[in-house]
Amino acid sequence: MKLVRYGPAGQEKPGLIDDEGALRDLSGEVDDIAGEVISDAGLERLRALDPASLPKVAGNPRFGPCVGQVSKILCIGLNYSDHAAETGAEPPSEPIIFAKALSALCGPNDDVEMPRGSKALDWEVELAIIIGKRAKYVSEEEAMQHVAGFAIMNDVSERDFQTKRMGQWTKGKSHDTFGPLGPWLVTRDAVADPHNLDMHLDVNGERRQSGNTNTLIFNVPHVVSYLSQFMTLMPGDVISTGTPPGVGMGMKPPVYLKVGDVMELAIEGLGTQRQTVVAA
Repeated sequence: MKLVRYGPAGQEKPGLIDDEGALRDLSGEVDDIAGEVISDAGLERLRALDPASLPKVAGNPRFGPCVGQVSKILCIGLNYSDHAAETGAEPPSEPIIFAKALSALCGPNDDVEMPRGSKALDWEVELAIIIGKRAKYVSEEEAMQHVAGFAIMNDVSERDFQTKRMGQWTKGKSHDTFGPLGPWLVTRDAVADPHNLDMHLDVNGERRQSGNTNTLIFNVPHVVSYLSQFMTLMPGDVISTGTPPGVGMGMKPPVYLKVGDVMELAIEGLGTQRQTVVAA
């Protein structure tokens, strides 16, 4: 299934995309794409519905973040072997973890703000894991049972804030709109192999990133299991798994975003995003 949240920011309604690509309203069935709804049992109840019986949504409404009631956004740094090589870094021996503020979440096609004082705004197309079941001390063998599905995340980053302003990376990752998520939450049964998905990102129509999840250093079960050793993962939690080569910071010389630039990104089977950079 492809589950969505649509409507004005802060007023999103639950929906699904049917086999013909039409948006169907789920408001009469569930309150949100969140919590128990994205558990295995909750998703099974949605699968049992006949999409044709659900109201078709007219027009072209805004898509919000594809999951609600998110308690945390966790990100994995330098998790693609070819991206690590691009930055000149040694591949990490354990996942590098950092957090992104919840207030960074936004819709997949919302404008992205350039923070005041920003000189190094960058892009990162990433596969996001959406947790569907509470996970604490789970094994790699059990990990996929705790995954509701997958989505696209643009891990927008301000590199000067990230690397030159002391401390951890969070301050360079957390400005409002630095977390476009969606358009869809694609349930795990609809993703045959999350470790073989083509992905790309364009800036102003020019290809910047091109990669495949087959170069992940730490795969999905490893990441979920690893994180669950340090903290409890809750339904709706988002794990952004890292980015392939082609970020602006890695170019020689570096190339960064400016107001008016347009990012377009896609991951095979997970849809597309499009954001325009605006001044904060």
